[in-house]
Amino acid sequence: MNDKKRLNSYEDLPLVLDVADIQQIMGISRASAYELVHTPGFPAFRRGRLIKVSKIAFFEWMAKGSETVPGSDKKA
Repeated sequence: MNDKKRLNSYEDLPLVLDVADIQQIMGISRASAYELVHTPGFPAFRRGRLIKVSKIAFFEWMAKGSETVPGSDKKA
């Protein structure tokens, strides 16, 4: 996804997201986005070296919530 493109709605997103899309949607760093897509239970799949996430599966995962959030075990 073009970094300059502003996400205004669910419909603006592609059907299949990549790590950069996840990063932009969640407002997290690139490293955190990669950590997230490697979290057990996260709905990512690999195609060669590419990591992809179904838009529907991603938003269902977010709506369900996750007990395992990268960095959530760190003390403030």
